[in-house]
Amino acid sequence: MARALIVFGSTTGNTETTAEQIGNVLSGKAIDVTIQDVAEVNPGDEADYDLVLYGCSTWGEDEIELQDDFIDYYESMERAAISGKGVGVFGCGDSSYTYFCGAVDAIEEKVKAVGGSLVAEGLKIDGEPDECEDEITAWAEAVAGAV
Repeated sequence: MARALIVFGSTTGNTETTAEQIGNVLSGKAIDVTIQDVAEVNPGDEADYDLVLYGCSTWGEDEIELQDDFIDYYESMERAAISGKGVGVFGCGDSSYTYFCGAVDAIEEKVKAVGGSLVAEGLKIDGEPDECEDEITAWAEAVAGAV
């Protein structure tokens, strides 16, 4: 059975909710899913997983700002065990900001730089994840198909 690790950083709970929705879809596809807050994950913990998904909200008007708990992990991603692994990135944001879901773009660039293989275009949720369930489900199904 394939194993997936979903690592999220969430301040308001939207990214955590999205992680749970994605996890439910993957579990329904016979994938063993672990969901963890980024504050509880160290680079290298990904080693035992076939698929790694990162979820991070974006803050900031003048520059891209990662969710606070995600910053330390992001800055240490060169030690992440994702080289050659399938990786996906999702995030929640507000399209009224200049850098709508810019954290997704930043994390995708870092994933590529450290040898991870993106399995789908980043998922960018505008507003409440409960209003985007179909989009989240479709993305999670595409990601599951890559395992």
